[in-house]
Amino acid sequence: MYRRMEAIPAWLARHEQQCKHNYMTTSDESTASADDALRSWFSGRLPAGWFTAAPQINVDREEVTIVGTLADTEGAATASAAEAAAAADGRSRRFREETRDDRIEIAREAEHKFGRKVSWGVECNGRRVMFTTFSVPVMTRLRQSERQVLDTLVDAGVARSRSDALAWCVRLVGEHSGTWLADLRTALRKVEQVRAEGPA
Repeated sequence: MYRRMEAIPAWLARHEQQCKHNYMTTSDESTASADDALRSWFSGRLPAGWFTAAPQINVDREEVTIVGTLADTEGAATASAAEAAAAADGRSRRFREETRDDRIEIAREAEHKFGRKVSWGVECNGRRVMFTTFSVPVMTRLRQSERQVLDTLVDAGVARSRSDALAWCVRLVGEHSGTWLADLRTALRKVEQVRAEGPA
């Protein structure tokens, strides 16, 4: 004989309903607004004299990447590519050393407030230099035909392992599909905006 289940208490039913509501309403809208708040915080927190223009602030679930533009070095327009690159590296290194303590403090504040790592970089003379980067493991399941692609890259010496081969493929797609990815991100931002402006 099965025991007859008792009625769920009213307080428990309300709690479950609230949990379901919170789960269902957790969407890209809240993520987009949180990312906007994060970008606004950095815009107000970064010193005004660091960069010649507003920095690029890229955000994902684990990391915030800030890339600011430094003033071009003297004679960069007429210098050879090697000279311009060397001058850019020198200016980038100087900026990195002079701002190290401030950047560490800002990164700690941001990590405590937003729960994400902060990476820094600069552009000078059209050359980008990243100071720090944050690598995140990403798990995936691949079918045999897809695994064979990775194994071919490993056997050919293009990559050291399957994970290295997968990262290589992602970089390759990013390099050769930059415009397509940019258009896709723009379309996603428009979708998020339309959702945010829609009825509650």
